[in-house]
Amino acid sequence: MKKLISTLSLFLLVGVISVSAQCCKGATGDNSACTKVTCAENQKSSEVKAYYFHLTRRCATCRAVEAVSKEAIKEYYGDKVTFESINIEEDKDNPLIEQYKISGQRLLIIKGDKKVDLTNEAFFNARTNPDKFKGKLKSTIDSML
Repeated sequence: MKKLISTLSLFLLVGVISVSAQCCKGATGDNSACTKVTCAENQKSSEVKAYYFHLTRRCATCRAVEAVSKEAIKEYYGDKVTFESINIEEDKDNPLIEQYKISGQRLLIIKGDKKVDLTNEAFFNARTNPDKFKGKLKSTIDSML
């Protein structure tokens, strides 16, 4: 029984990695404007900020993660929580990319030096169950406010 559970866990892990790595191959998407924030500003901030790091070419799931995140944050928090979409290929010099060691798609919720990675929840639910993802996003941000 333990071997079966271990095997299933391994397949689940490989599946999650596969989804994250392959989701954007061959897809096209829009190029969102990005703004630069210094690492020092971000670490000292008591504001809650959401950053969605993405590649230039994006699949429907990648675009849904951005759209649902942006919509939920605006709906629940207005201007109280900021959302920023950062194209890591076009904005290679953005200090946040190095600070958070970003190499692919990533959805991070940040307050000062506290970081919560919601990438897996976002990619599993943004298209198929956006309400579930919005709930997770809201509970995460609420806990940081």
